Amino acid sequence: MSGLEDFEITRRWPAARPEAIQLYSARTPNGAKVAIMLEETGLDFEAHHVSFADNDQESPEFLSLNPNNKIPAIIDPNGPGGAPLPLFESGAILIYLAEKTGMFLSAEPVERLLTIQWLMWQMGGVGPMFGQFDYFVRYGGRGVADPLPRRRYVEEAIRLLEVLDDRLEGRDWVLGEYSIADIAIAPWLNSMAQTEEALELVEWEDLENVPAYLERFLARPAVQRGLTIPQRPG
Repeated sequence: MSGLEDFEITRRWPAARPEAIQLYSARTPNGAKVAIMLEETGLDFEAHHVSFADNDQESPEFLSLNPNNKIPAIIDPNGPGGAPLPLFESGAILIYLAEKTGMFLSAEPVERLLTIQWLMWQMGGVGPMFGQFDYFVRYGGRGVADPLPRRRYVEEAIRLLEVLDDRLEGRDWVLGEYSIADIAIAPWLNSMAQTEEALELVEWEDLENVPAYLERFLARPAVQRGLTIPQRPG
């Protein structure tokens, strides 16, 4: 049976505790999802910082685990059947950890599918659209003279927030009970809430349910811990 030493990525990021789940990540909304899930479940894990400034995500070692060069990724040394499991894509990791622990994903078939439905809504809508919104509001897209791309992503961010706002009417959490759908969605809201310009553009104050939803999420101790993971060297 193979062990962690058989994974090339461990040569760049050696495991101090090889019995723990190995997390390779950075402090982005997608990275926060898995760090928060690990904190919420109480699973033993060891976090390794993947530095974008050093282009770590393009290194041969990281690409050996995730050929799509995106964080987060994990290796569970005690995966199905006791064999190590390498896994990338934050949504897939959330489902795996939920199934491993029996937490935050209902075993009841309809509730389970509805939870996965809202997880996919985040993966296919909120993540890509909010990411582009952020690019045009805070990063390189600010210098684009053509106003159409920025307007496109502002309007789509507003639409998605309205969908979420409607869903949260009468609910504390997307499915009523806290789930992996919330762990996937809320870190993107938190990222957006970091700048006043972003909040003004999406008319945050006009939303009836989303602001309080984010406050509930951020009040959870596991969320507060997860948002600080991984620690940056130095």
